[in-house]
Amino acid sequence: MGRLIRKSILIVLAAAVFLYSADWLILQAKGANGTGTVEVHPYYAVPQKNGKTEFILSDPENVPCVHSMFPHRGQQPCWYLSGKQQKRIDM
Repeated sequence: MGRLIRKSILIVLAAAVFLYSADWLILQAKGANGTGTVEVHPYYAVPQKNGKTEFILSDPENVPCVHSMFPHRGQQPCWYLSGKQQKRIDM
């Protein structure tokens, strides 16, 4: 039983390494077309003395992203940022 678990873990790890490597290679092949930007709307959540929270809207920001499944080059994937266009900043 222990062998089966170890073998299963190795297969899952090998598949993860393969997927990440393939994603990186595809991104490298895209070159400059592999990057983009997503407009994010940040807002500040400022706690008040009475226990309520005041929300202050900020100007939209263009956040750089990569067109891939996983984060690369220190940037989040565009599909992930598209789903998180509201950015709360707690004060």
